Amino acid sequence: MSSTIVITGAGQRIGLALANDLYQQGFQVIVSYRTEREGVRQLRSLGVTCIQADFSSQVGIETFIAQVKQKVTNLRAIIHNASDWAAEKNSHDFGALMQQMIQVHVQGPYQLNLALAPLLQANDGMADIIHFTDYVAEKGSQKHIAYAASKAALANLTLSFSAKLAPKVKVNSIAPALLMFNQGDDEAYKKKALAKSLMGLTPGEQEAVAAVTYLLQSQYITGRTIHLDGGRHLV
Repeated sequence: MSSTIVITGAGQRIGLALANDLYQQGFQVIVSYRTEREGVRQLRSLGVTCIQADFSSQVGIETFIAQVKQKVTNLRAIIHNASDWAAEKNSHDFGALMQQMIQVHVQGPYQLNLALAPLLQANDGMADIIHFTDYVAEKGSQKHIAYAASKAALANLTLSFSAKLAPKVKVNSIAPALLMFNQGDDEAYKKKALAKSLMGLTPGEQEAVAAVTYLLQSQYITGRTIHLDGGRHLV
């Protein structure tokens, strides 16, 4: 049986690109998705196992864990990509907003890592956990305060789990800044956003795919963060 990789939040963008790439590499892939999208239907048609799971609820986390355990007895990797980019300006309940961000970005990965660690340790060879954090985890964000704080907490989980699960399981983070624009972003916004980095470009999903491949192939990197920010920290 091929090695199995779990990817959370794989219905679009980076998660979808990762699922497609790893499937093409020959891995069995299990993904979570919150909303039915064309990308999910494409993955399903390939033979990827697609499990609907909303990590903003405890039931969603527990149900996904149970379904993964029913399907496999070992895992090559868990890639935590599920995310919710909510802003304070759109909320009237800041307590609920913070709870939501922590639930998705911290509780989900924390509980999945603990529950599925035996499956990673049962893998024939080294296994991996990869957390997708964010550039703002170190810098903060005036417009997405709760989001940035929760991503910083996720980055801290990388340190704890890398120490807890070594040497069998490597645990690392990938912290992207702007990799691609959203549909509907206007030219003024694009120009302003591109000026925030030294490289002045949007490299696309494949930059994240390449970083994941690098970490999976490494035998030595753990407890570290790969920063995909185009030198933004120097601007």
